[in-house]
This record gives sequence, C-alpha cells and structure tokens, in this order.
Amino acid sequence: MMARKIDLRHFTGFRAITVLCLVVLYTPLIVVAVYSFNASASITNWGGWSLKWYLDVFTGPEAGKFRAATVNSLLIAVTASITATMIATAAAVAMHRAGRFRAKALSFALINLPLMVPEVVTAVASLIFFTTLGFKGGLGTILLAHITFCIPFAYLPIAARLQSLPDTYEQAAMDLYASPREAFKLVLIPLLAPGILSGFLLAFIISLDDFLITNFVKGAGVETLPTAIFGAVKQGIKPNIMAISTLMLAISALFVTLSWLIGRAGQGRAERA
Repeated sequence: MMARKIDLRHFTGFRAITVLCLVVLYTPLIVVAVYSFNASASITNWGGWSLKWYLDVFTGPEAGKFRAATVNSLLIAVTASITATMIATAAAVAMHRAGRFRAKALSFALINLPLMVPEVVTAVASLIFFTTLGFKGGLGTILLAHITFCIPFAYLPIAARLQSLPDTYEQAAMDLYASPREAFKLVLIPLLAPGILSGFLLAFIISLDDFLITNFVKGAGVETLPTAIFGAVKQGIKPNIMAISTLMLAISALFVTLSWLIGRAGQGRAERA
C-alpha cells in the first residue's frame, strides 16, 4: 500500500502561520526599499518619491569610501567563490565517485560543518587562528576565511547535481577508449556545469554579503561593503544607507534566483536524460 501524501495546507492555522512568517521576514526589507526612494533626508518623514539617494551613493561625499569597499568586496567574493567552487567540485567528485573509503562519513561531516557552527564561533576561531600564526588582518585573512566558509555552500548544489548523474556516462566514455582524465574533463565536467555554476553563484553572494566573520578578521583600515555600511550606520541611519542596502538586496536576490534556476534546469535535464 502506497503511503498517502500529507498536504500541509489543509492543517488548521497553516495559512495564518505562513502569512505571519512572511510578514515578519519581508516587511523590514520592504520598508527599507520604500524609504530608499524617500525625497526627505529624514528616515521617518515621507517627502515624496525621489532617486537622489541612489545618485548620492555614486556621487555623494561618501561615494569614494563605498566605492573602495565595493571593489574590495567584489575582489574577495570573486576570488573566494572561484577557489571554493574548485575545492567543492573536487570534494563532491571524491565523495560520490570514489566509492566507499575509510572516514567517508567523517569527511562529509567536515565539509558541512561550517553550515552547522554558529557564525560568531567561526569568526572567533578564525581570528584566533590568524593571530596564532602571526597573520596581520587584511584582505588576505578575509579571503582565506571566506574561502573556508564558502566551500560547503558551493558543495551543496554540485553534490546534488552529481547525485542525479549515474556513473554510466563516464563508463561509456571509457568503453570508447577515453582515459579516466578525458572522461572527467569531456563528459563529467560538462554535465556538472549547471551545478558548478549554481554553486559559484551561491558562494559569491554568501561572500559578498558576509559581515560578521569579515569584521573579526579584516584588521584596521580595511573595509568591505557590509563593514562600511555598518560603520556608517553607527553614526546614524541615513537614506543613502537604505539605497545601498536596497541595491545589495536586489543583487543578492538576483544571484540566488539565478543559482536556483540554473540548478533546477540542470536537474530537469538530468531527469530527462
């Protein structure tokens, strides 16, 4: 007898709880986005619709500071996400194509451990680690920390894609006299491409948006965009901060959506194959 599927929508209070969660999660984001178009310099009084605070982000007195912080954020995010994606791809192939090996469960746990550990613990541990080794806080320490915590985020979509691909593709290639390296390079990697790209995008946005770990390991005089925003907020919330936050929110939503769409498209092609 087949188990009957349970539709949670029919449970009493499900819709009310869903709406409440959505309101709690997204109302603050909507308020920030709306007030970023406020013509008034006050964040409490509405003065009409205007784009002047978005113009201020690029041409205002603080534009230079935010521009330099943005360049640092993009440089770190691109480098960290590329490196983390390469490591995650190698790890996923080893975990799902190497068969059974000793400490496989332990290896899987270590790869996913950063997802389970509270971020503040990772931040403190990273700071202690770099201090013990005598590393001076700067872009280098930020990059190393970002690579570390981006690996599991890149690993998840790559591993999910790899699980949906039977090893018969590589076996067929080797039956046609391809070497294991050629089968990996010419068969498996193209099939993995949607998962790899999805993992890269996810790692990129996680790195770009990170504040807590970055703030612990960055050192004096080095700023990324999230830490620069935090420093500006400590002097008072201004409308240009809301404009920057809205831009970051839009970019984050775009990259997360692209990651999901690419992963879903790759999964669909794997199921049809």
